[in-house]
Amino acid sequence: MESAKFSLLLVYYFEEAARVAKPTFYITTPIYYPSGKLHIGHAYTTTAGDAMARYKRLRGFDVMYLTGTDEHGEKIQKKANEQGLHPQEYVDGIVKDIKALWKKMDISYDDYIRTTDERHKKSVEKIFQQLLDQDDIYLSEYEGWYCTDCESFFTERQLEDGKCPDCGREVKKVKEESYFFRMSKYADRLLAYYEENPAFIFPESRKREMINNFIKPGLEDLAVSRTSFDWGVKVPGNPKHVIYVWIDALSNYITALGYGSKNDEKYQKYWPADVHLMSKEIVRFHTIYWPIMLMALDLPLPKQVIAHGWLLMKDGKMSKSKGNVVDPNVLIDRYGLDPLRYYLLREVPFGSDGVFTPESFVDRVNADLANDLGNLLNRTIAMIGKYFDGKIPSYEGKVTEFDGTLQEFALETVRKTEEAMEKLEFSIALSTIWQLVSRTNKYIDETQPWVLAKDEAKQGELASVMYHLAESIRIVSVLIQPFMTETPAKIWSQLGLKDKSLTEWDSLKEFGAIPAETAVEKGEPIFPRLETEIEVEFIKNSMGGTSAPAVEEPKKEEAPAAEEKPEITIDDFMKVDLRVATVIEAEPVKKADKLLKLQLDLGYEKRQVVSGIAQYYKPDELVGQKVICVTNLKPVKLRGELSQGMILAGSSDGQLTLATVDPSLPNGAKVK
Repeated sequence: MESAKFSLLLVYYFEEAARVAKPTFYITTPIYYPSGKLHIGHAYTTTAGDAMARYKRLRGFDVMYLTGTDEHGEKIQKKANEQGLHPQEYVDGIVKDIKALWKKMDISYDDYIRTTDERHKKSVEKIFQQLLDQDDIYLSEYEGWYCTDCESFFTERQLEDGKCPDCGREVKKVKEESYFFRMSKYADRLLAYYEENPAFIFPESRKREMINNFIKPGLEDLAVSRTSFDWGVKVPGNPKHVIYVWIDALSNYITALGYGSKNDEKYQKYWPADVHLMSKEIVRFHTIYWPIMLMALDLPLPKQVIAHGWLLMKDGKMSKSKGNVVDPNVLIDRYGLDPLRYYLLREVPFGSDGVFTPESFVDRVNADLANDLGNLLNRTIAMIGKYFDGKIPSYEGKVTEFDGTLQEFALETVRKTEEAMEKLEFSIALSTIWQLVSRTNKYIDETQPWVLAKDEAKQGELASVMYHLAESIRIVSVLIQPFMTETPAKIWSQLGLKDKSLTEWDSLKEFGAIPAETAVEKGEPIFPRLETEIEVEFIKNSMGGTSAPAVEEPKKEEAPAAEEKPEITIDDFMKVDLRVATVIEAEPVKKADKLLKLQLDLGYEKRQVVSGIAQYYKPDELVGQKVICVTNLKPVKLRGELSQGMILAGSSDGQLTLATVDPSLPNGAKVK
């Protein structure tokens, strides 16, 4: 009995030691202003933070991921009054919707801070009192320009054409008693900190903007209280004043950790933050006001403030008045969660502005997810089922001449992905992973397993090919975990991966982790291909509302009557030679908008076919697809390019779709 107790104590000791030894990682989003429903731009920031938090957890870090809402201020009070609600009741309803969206998007935050939380308000009061006691805050009178929407004061010279420089809206002249923060006192110290910590602000252009536009012209003292409304944290000892937004809101990053409370264990553990994530329009507050506040409090500064660009529409920023707001709920309900998460993090290089279009969203889903990854998984599972009775064969190292390069490529992909993630280069990380997906698809074309299957002497090579395909897909599935929260499990189910260790990040150190004889299980396509015209129209119709109006789907019973053709005999039909082929290259034909030049692998030979499908398919969507080719047509020249056959497709209501076949059918197989 004593021995058993001792063993349990040892287990507890080592588990606790491992937990304590974990490096910490603290990442935050800005706290969102709940004046209305969130849109896809907010989802972009929060998904980026979630991807980084998930990545660090996979790498063994003790992560704190914080998000929340900034719930005080004049605009909130005004909106609540308009609806006949108390401000608290108003924000409670908005926050409920925000939390529901984050749950739907599988955002793995560790804490959600609200500036109406008692824990936050008590700490803010203490922070304000400390700054007041040490004469960093003083009482005076403010007269100047104020933007209600941005909750920001501006000097005359900061206005642009007499309007708010941040949002472009009208400003109003205000004059009221206010407490001021002595910003100018810390200007030189802040500049010195910038110089000593060059990575503090990313991208570099934002740092130059802060220095040239705000600090060098003369950093003016900041109004930090208001008397024209009362929805906020009251100034200690002078309750006619409410503590203005920036001391109230910015303090959330430490109040959420218990700073200023009796229990500041989390503050001691996680502060300073590793990364503050935000959109570029609030960089000034996080890289000037917040660091100066922390300096005045004699607290460490965050290690890095990263400002991403805006997710724009073709006609500029999203706004309800323009009718161009994209509701993430609509996209998730229609297409699932992972296509949205993938699109947000792949489409926009982090730090730059990006443009959302319905066409680009549908193209990403079809090209990257359905064609590249989905088709690779389908083909691999089908071939393992056909050639090895549904069991992944044993791993024998490097057997074919292509095995070594695929292994090296996979391991290099892991290294490059880690390198990109450490820099929060989400788009580059995903692009790197998809290069491995493309390389694995190319490996199928190089090894031609359907040819190996015909030769008994090549069974060892065939087994190696099947193993390399399965293992490469496993590596991809582990790498995409920070970005896509549902797809990895679907892949593991089809690959038969039941051992959790095969899905952990450490399993990426070497190639060859899947045990031999692992049974695969054919499942539904993980990413069904979308009908481009229908889905683009659906997304366009959904903009500007909280739910998308129904887009009428083509009714099968109303399909146009088939055009009558003269009857032929079976002998006539048998003259047509239909063969399975894989598209190995595709490119546009010069000066021909409708034509694509395709290189087809027929198993027994390669040949070129020119097809009028350019308005329906992009070249990279076609590579790797199995098609049906009419091989005994008389060769012709189209726009100077030789075409040695024709690929089959079907059309309806202006939409054309290629006729495809089971991926397991070998190239050159006759279609009867």
